[in-house]
Amino acid sequence: MELNKDTSIIRNRTGMMALSPVIIFLIFYLVISIVIGDFYKMPISIAFIIASTWAIITTPHKKISERIDIFSKGAANLNILLMIWIFILAGSFASLAKGIGAIDATVNFTLAIMPPQFLIPGLFIAACFISMSIGTSVGTVVALTPFAIQLAQSTGENTPFFVAVVLGGSFFGDNLSFISDTTIAATRSQGCKMSDKFKANIWITGPAAIATLIIYFIEGSTGATGMTIHATSSSFWLVVPYLIVIITAMIGINVLVVLLLGIISSIIIGMCCTNISLIAMCGLMGDGTLSMGELIIVTLLAGGMLEVVRHNGGISYIIQKLTKHIHGSRGAQACISLVVGIVNVCTANNTIAIITVGNLSKQIADKFNLDPRKVASLLDTSSCIVQCIIPYGAQTLLAAGLAKVSPIAFQPFIYFPWILAAMVALSIIFRFPRSYQIKQ
Repeated sequence: MELNKDTSIIRNRTGMMALSPVIIFLIFYLVISIVIGDFYKMPISIAFIIASTWAIITTPHKKISERIDIFSKGAANLNILLMIWIFILAGSFASLAKGIGAIDATVNFTLAIMPPQFLIPGLFIAACFISMSIGTSVGTVVALTPFAIQLAQSTGENTPFFVAVVLGGSFFGDNLSFISDTTIAATRSQGCKMSDKFKANIWITGPAAIATLIIYFIEGSTGATGMTIHATSSSFWLVVPYLIVIITAMIGINVLVVLLLGIISSIIIGMCCTNISLIAMCGLMGDGTLSMGELIIVTLLAGGMLEVVRHNGGISYIIQKLTKHIHGSRGAQACISLVVGIVNVCTANNTIAIITVGNLSKQIADKFNLDPRKVASLLDTSSCIVQCIIPYGAQTLLAAGLAKVSPIAFQPFIYFPWILAAMVALSIIFRFPRSYQIKQ
């Protein structure tokens, strides 16, 4: 069969063994944490060390040095290294901005002008707008998470909840933006225009965002009665570094440059408007960098382990199994959504997941006469859903590192991806939007 010609040789035992590191990680981190009822007892780094060791041990037909080379190649992937640079600069900027009072000043300014009941929905709208403008969930998390953390602390609310609002909103733009990597990858793989994919996608993502916003309005109104506001007067100049970060991010400047501008402006404002010395500010930046240590280790371990899974045929095995029995257009759409989602679990990168299954999805779409605009929408949306949910995704790890909480702490409060998943299912079952079902 043409769809399976590259993966049909993988047997069940081989495929399951290739996927076993992911299973072991989930057992040691998620299952054990659920059993003991505490997600802080089992460090995510230890779970990855165990799973990574198992991945190297079970790699067949290779010398131990060659197995370690495969693992190291995954850890040294350009995307992984880019994320590490972002983590380092993000930690440095967050610590410096907090130390000189920039984040406090920004939060106080927000609290002074915005009613308490609008803080949560306003934060979600801001995350949606910024992510739509810059096309990256990582950039949105970098820009808004420190603000959300301080906002939660100033109002006496749950920090993971406020950060979860940012995480959910950050994937709105990641899914829809014209300059998002996932949008570019999905439309190129299916040969359709980004504008056409957007028109198909908005029917799925729009209602999910509106439903999420309604939930946040309800929760914001309910929580506002017990919310304690601690707004104090602050120098406007202390708000400038944070405004620079948000504005430059929205313009579309590279996130590393954005963070560097934030650090430089914080140093200048700190020297002009505070009594903090340059040496003390360097100390703050050093502390912020060190606070990202576990996050960097987890990112390296995840990249290495998932590369071993890919090398051993785990991703090919998933594709083989899910595409073996497809019946009808609904089944084809469901298969495409499941394949890209599960591959995303095994790569922890939604763009890579789309690229991996893009050609296969095109073959399935051609066979069942599916509209490429709808297929591109399913690829992008399903991958973003999974990327937002998995606790070892770059966005969640970054937010957890900045907030100094477990990556699982956000899960009870992230509504948007689950509502989005329901919308994807409904769009497949009821075949909407109608004009994007059959290839023209």
